[in-house]
Amino acid sequence: MAMDLNRIFIVDSVVVFGVCIVMAMLFKVSTTSQDSSTANFVFGDSLVDVGNNNYIPTLTRANYVPFGIDFGKPTGRFTNGRTIVDIIGEELAMGYTPPYLAPTTVGPVILKGVNYASGGSGILNLTGKIFGGRINLDAQLDNFENTRQDIISSIGVTAAVDLLRRGLFSVTIGSNDFINNYLTPGVTIAEQKLTTPQVFVNTMISKFRMQLTRLFNLGARKIIVVNVGPIGCIPNQRDTNIDAGDNCATFPNQLAQLFNTQLKGLVAELSANLKGSMFVYADVYTILEDIFSNYMEYGFANPSSSCCSFAGRFGGLVPCGPSSRVCMDRSKYVFWDPYHPTDAANIFIAKRLLDGSHNDIYPMNVRQLFHASS
Repeated sequence: MAMDLNRIFIVDSVVVFGVCIVMAMLFKVSTTSQDSSTANFVFGDSLVDVGNNNYIPTLTRANYVPFGIDFGKPTGRFTNGRTIVDIIGEELAMGYTPPYLAPTTVGPVILKGVNYASGGSGILNLTGKIFGGRINLDAQLDNFENTRQDIISSIGVTAAVDLLRRGLFSVTIGSNDFINNYLTPGVTIAEQKLTTPQVFVNTMISKFRMQLTRLFNLGARKIIVVNVGPIGCIPNQRDTNIDAGDNCATFPNQLAQLFNTQLKGLVAELSANLKGSMFVYADVYTILEDIFSNYMEYGFANPSSSCCSFAGRFGGLVPCGPSSRVCMDRSKYVFWDPYHPTDAANIFIAKRLLDGSHNDIYPMNVRQLFHASS
């Protein structure tokens, strides 16, 4: 009987030991899987806002119909469907990055990344003041600093540093500094008399240098910097500059090109001076120019008018709203509203950023950056 008890004890011990090994292996696999995941941190304006403006007093919101008509419901995204970062997040299996101000963006959720973007925001703090509330880039960085501290409190300093080092960071901002600052009706004449385009752009670049350096100092290493698109071609600027006729407005595009030239130099400068950084320059201006020149080849039928329109030859004079007319086939339009691309255009842009050549994004594309070791 004693021998039987010993046998039972030995067998039970072996079973328990085996279970422990299996559990340890499963835990290791789970931990490894979690460690290999990449967090996605998003900064910018309405081109990538996914709902932060829903939570602040502002005139620029997109949490009502017909926004989100192809997303399933309005969420605060300034388009009919997904933003560029939504599409990239899907492609890289990172999912949708939640807005910082959402009450559910707490706890373990932040370990996968946070979206800080805000419609109407800019590099300069005065940009977008006509809208009232907006979260400019300085404030977005303040919010990221809060998230960073929460991550440290959750997983410790060493793990937090590693998470940020491997994380993907993108900054899509600058258009509003022209459209809703330098080019704003009523402000334009006074601003331009006091400040030449070159001086204004120099001010933007100087401020942006400090902001991107701060982002690096807070732990970001893989940083995608998106340039300003051909803003003279958006429906709003086409209708505002009627002398342009069927063409894009020249002066806004000249401003964008002036900024982009200096921005490309800034990205190279930061890459050289900030040890361990991996800055990438995303040339959305060139990608959109290509769409406008070859829109039929890419499956679009209308490269210049707003799908959601209320007034203006190009539908660019009044923001999209419940009383607006909405085109039946959104996939044929480049622009959703007076300012923002459609889901279809965002897909095209996202694919070019993900897998494009040096003509689209330099010195590597998003997929290469995602897999790179910093």
